[in-house]
Amino acid sequence: METFFSDYFLPAALSMVMLGMGLTLTITDFKRVFRKPDALLIGLAAQMLLLPLVAFLVASLFPMPPELKVGIVLVAACPGGSSSNLVNHLLRGNVALSISLTAINSLLTLFTIPLIVNFAMNVYLGKSHDFELPMGETMINIFSFTILPAIFGVYLRGKFPDIAKKLERPLRYILPVLLFIAFYGIVLFDKQENQTSILQLASLLPYALALNILGVAAGYLLTLFAKQSKPVRTTIAVEVGLQNSSLAIFIATKLLVSSPMAVIAVLYGIISFFTTVFMGWLIYKFVTD
Repeated sequence: METFFSDYFLPAALSMVMLGMGLTLTITDFKRVFRKPDALLIGLAAQMLLLPLVAFLVASLFPMPPELKVGIVLVAACPGGSSSNLVNHLLRGNVALSISLTAINSLLTLFTIPLIVNFAMNVYLGKSHDFELPMGETMINIFSFTILPAIFGVYLRGKFPDIAKKLERPLRYILPVLLFIAFYGIVLFDKQENQTSILQLASLLPYALALNILGVAAGYLLTLFAKQSKPVRTTIAVEVGLQNSSLAIFIATKLLVSSPMAVIAVLYGIISFFTTVFMGWLIYKFVTD
């Protein structure tokens, strides 16, 4: 059981998180998102266009090895992570918008990741590496671990509204603990293919921090310029700040066979949750609508 947390506990924890998010929502919440899709379109533009541009900027400004530059772009090209839905729930963002962005972005990036990463490899490595994501398997995983549990949670909320409301408060504490256990179980107990020392990770910290902080700031400023409400600004800033680093690690190790690209994704996954939560909390606490 060398990968228990990666293979079993993390998917189960993510499913529980999405189920918990669904329990806080109604079908009306989603109708509201699609009835006025401007926030959804702005969020998709922020994730799929603005964040990769920020990644290319970071890769071009920092003196790092070429493979790390590609790794930075790879992280930015991936969809938002499921943890962004939890963070938006905790910060009272627009959770229905967050889940909609995660679902749509996850499907669209199946096609955009190869384009963006191949372009980055041409720019920084002088070569391209054609690859394809296992589309069918990836879409099944996305549906199984994010969309289906959320839909089931919405169904339960409609069927048993009183119970769902009673569960909201305890789930606010239980769900973060589940993700915390899953993440640190992977780091501390699961055998990783790319063992990296603490000193090596620390030397790469500025690159991952730059992508994360600039991404959150860019997402927030874009929504501010577009005159969106505070919950929408918070939601999109968090969505841009929390990318699916697990997918980036998979692509780096299995499809591109590059340890340096995987290492930057691992480091981003370690720090981005906490820094994004902190920046989101600052927005929630000190920024007026």
